[in-house]
Amino acid sequence: MMSSAVWTSFATILRREVRRFTRIWPQTLVPPVITMSLYFVIFGSLIGSRIGEMGGFSYMEFVVPGLIMMAVITNSYSNVASSFYSAKFQRNVEELLVSPTPNWIIMAGYVLGGVSRGLIVGFVVTLIALFFTDLDVQHLGLTVAIVFCAAVLFSLAGFINAIFANSFDDISIIPTFVLTPLTYLGGVFYSIELLSPFWQGLSKLNPVLYMVNAFRYGVLGVSDINVAWAFVGVLVFIALLFGWGLHLMSHGKRLRH
Repeated sequence: MMSSAVWTSFATILRREVRRFTRIWPQTLVPPVITMSLYFVIFGSLIGSRIGEMGGFSYMEFVVPGLIMMAVITNSYSNVASSFYSAKFQRNVEELLVSPTPNWIIMAGYVLGGVSRGLIVGFVVTLIALFFTDLDVQHLGLTVAIVFCAAVLFSLAGFINAIFANSFDDISIIPTFVLTPLTYLGGVFYSIELLSPFWQGLSKLNPVLYMVNAFRYGVLGVSDINVAWAFVGVLVFIALLFGWGLHLMSHGKRLRH
């Protein structure tokens, strides 16, 4: 395809994805904001006042970056997983596959649609957080970079989940049994310095830990892990998942419901 046609294809897919979740914003944007607000009230204000400081900050300041990242991760993932599987289920994806649109353009359109939803939800959650605490971002560029990379990574993961899914129930298996445990055990609500050496080492196998801590470092300037390694790990996983997804699409595996 000519470069202009490729760009038109990409823009069309992305625009459709953005319109899809903005059209039903009471279902896609409002629930995660309400959920995070409850986290702020319960864990930050009520329980946090009893916990005191963590990592040199009030508990509310400590958990806010983790909760923002958790909102970005879950919404980026769920948007692509549900959207692409719906295209499989309705057989709309076959129209894309027989078109001259390159597979990487199809992937990029869906993935950036998920990134858009994740970043919008993250931005709104950040605004809500300002009602509970002040956020003085220490490293703005690093903060934006890690949240964008995390959204891309989990959008790719959602895309692959949709490829392998055989039913709508399969869309909820990974978020329930994999994504939720990883986020809750990823240092969102606590510092791994509170754990024993064994559990600290085990926690470092959790990729979400690195994203949460890198984002926390960008906002607060503190981290339990090496931020440079966090970026390296995220970029490596992005490359691996993108290559895997492209391989699956190129071979037409499980793309027809």
